[in-house]
Amino acid sequence: MEKKEAPRATPGKREPGGIAGKQARTGDCGEAAEDFISRLPDAVLCTIISLLPTKDGGRTQALSRRWRRLWRSAPLNLEVLTRPPDDPIPTHSVTPSAVSDIISRHHGPARRFYFHCLRDDEVYAQAETWFLSRALANLQELDASYGNLPLLPSALRAAPTLLVAKISHCDLPGEIVPDFPLLKQLTLLYVSISADGFHTLLSSCHALESLCMSQVRAAGCLRVSSPTLRSIGFRDNHSEETELVIEDAPRLVRLLLPYCYQDDCVTIRVIWAPKLEIMGPFAAFVSKRKSPVSSANSMHTVKVLALRSSGDKLHAVLNILRWFPCLEKLYVTFHKRYEMGAKDEPQYDPRHPIECLQTHLKNVVFKLYWGNGKQVDFARFFVLNAEVLNKIEFEVHGDYSSESVAFQHRLLHVKNRASRDAQFEFRSMRVRNKYLGDEHIHDLSVADPFRQP
Repeated sequence: MEKKEAPRATPGKREPGGIAGKQARTGDCGEAAEDFISRLPDAVLCTIISLLPTKDGGRTQALSRRWRRLWRSAPLNLEVLTRPPDDPIPTHSVTPSAVSDIISRHHGPARRFYFHCLRDDEVYAQAETWFLSRALANLQELDASYGNLPLLPSALRAAPTLLVAKISHCDLPGEIVPDFPLLKQLTLLYVSISADGFHTLLSSCHALESLCMSQVRAAGCLRVSSPTLRSIGFRDNHSEETELVIEDAPRLVRLLLPYCYQDDCVTIRVIWAPKLEIMGPFAAFVSKRKSPVSSANSMHTVKVLALRSSGDKLHAVLNILRWFPCLEKLYVTFHKRYEMGAKDEPQYDPRHPIECLQTHLKNVVFKLYWGNGKQVDFARFFVLNAEVLNKIEFEVHGDYSSESVAFQHRLLHVKNRASRDAQFEFRSMRVRNKYLGDEHIHDLSVADPFRQP
C-alpha cells in the first residue's frame, strides 16, 4: 500500500495557532470560548466585587483595565481590624494604616464598613475622619466596636441609608441618636445606654424587624415599643438584675433567649404582643417568689416553646405550661446545672389539668437525653398524659440499637401512651457550637428557629 505524505506547509503562509487556531480547526465560534465572567454587565460585576473581602476586592484590579475601573466604582466592603503587635491581622481585613489610602482611591460608595478597634486613641481619632469621608456617606451595613470608648457621633452619619447595624463595646449616648428610616437589623453587644436612650433609639428605627441585645448595661428596665419588630434576641447581664418589658409590639413573632443562663437575674414581662408565637429557651425556674417570664394574661398565641431543665424539674415545667394553653411544640434541653434551687417550687396538682396537654401539644423534643433516672420519669409523664401527641423525639448520645430503643420503650411505658397516634424517634444529637436558636434572631426565613436539620 502506498504511504501518503503529510501535506507540507505553504511557504510564507502561517498556520492558525493558539486559541484562534483551535477555533479554526474545530469549527468553534469565537463567542463560545470567551470569558463568560467578562461578558457580565458592569452592575453585576460591581455587586460581586462588593461582596468580596476588602483585600480580595482590591486584587481584582490586577485582572484587566476594566476590572481596575470596576473596583473603583463598586460599593466598597471595608473591614478594618486592630490587633496586639504579636497577633497577625486576618487575611480578609486591612490595618488602620491602609484605610485612608483605600478611601482616597475608591471613588464609589461603600456598602459595608467593619471597624473593630482595641482601646487605641490614635486609631479612634482617625476613625472620625473615615466616617466623615465621602466614601462612607451612604453605608448599608455598619459593624463598629470601640474597645469600651464612647461611640463617635460621626459613626451614625450614614443612619439614613443603613439597613444593618451592629454596635459593640462602647457607650451609646442617647442624645445623639438620629433617625434610621431603613434599618431592619440592629445588634447591641456590651453597650451602655440609659433607659431613656434605649427608648429613643428604638423610636428612631422606623422599619426595624429584628433586634439582638447581649450584655446591654442600662439603668432601669429596657422597654420595647415598636410597630415593626418581628424578632427579639436577648442575653442577660450575668451578675446584674435586668428587666425586659415588651410594652407594645403588635408584629412580634419571636422572643429568643439563647444566652440567658442566669435566669434569676432576668425578668421578662410581656404586656402586648398579640402575634407572639415562639419563645425560649429559658430555664424552667418557677418559685413562689418570681419567675423568669410573666404576662398579664395566658399566652394563647405561643405555639413553640423551648426550655432548659434538669430531670428533676418536671413540676416547674408543668407549671410553666399552664401559661401556654395553645402550645403545639415543646423543646426541653436537659442540663445538670438546673438541678439546684427547687425547694420553693410549686408542685403540680393533677386535679387542675394542663390545657395544652389535653388539646394542643403535638410534638415534644428532648435534647441531651441520657435515658436514665429522672430524665426517664420526666419524659414518661408526657408519654402518659399528652392526649393529642403525634411524636416525641429524643436526641441521644451515640447511636441507639434496636435493643436500646426497645428498652427505652419499656421504661417510658409506651404501650400505655395517652395518644395512640404518638410516634417515638431516637436520633444522635449533633455537636454544635451555637446556642439554641441564636443564629435565627435575624434570620426570619426559618419557621422553627429551634429545629436542627
